[in-house]
Amino acid sequence: MSSPYITTEGYQRLKDEHHQLWKVRRPEVVKALSAAAAEGDRSENAEYIYRKKELREIDRKLRYLQTRLPELRVVDQAPSDPGRVFFGAWVEVEDETGASRTYRIVGGDETDARRGWISVDSPLARVLLKKPAGEAVTAQLPGGEAHLTIVSVRYQE
Repeated sequence: MSSPYITTEGYQRLKDEHHQLWKVRRPEVVKALSAAAAEGDRSENAEYIYRKKELREIDRKLRYLQTRLPELRVVDQAPSDPGRVFFGAWVEVEDETGASRTYRIVGGDETDARRGWISVDSPLARVLLKKPAGEAVTAQLPGGEAHLTIVSVRYQE
């Protein structure tokens, strides 16, 4: 299981997803499932089979959210040393070729590779944590060893 930390925005997104699934999506699927069931032979009814599968997926996600939300700890304050990398930081790093990339250290429930949001539990984040701007680090990544320099650390987007 991933660390229980989450940003305020991430927590609100999960709560909104739970609400959407429970109050909107699930009732729609149950209604469609009932209509499909009323059509007769369920063993050959593609709509019925599809809706049952969809309902199982919604219920699985709802169970996960109902278990996970109470476990999460929202981190909504900047650390006492904002010059170092901690949870919630945007970290700009530069590789050996001079190419730079910005990552945000977030909880496992809110990672998004396209946005550069990486889990606090990821190999890269573990190497960056507690390091100040200007420090060089070496990370073992899936693509091999990466030598990076921390260019900047900030806690506001």
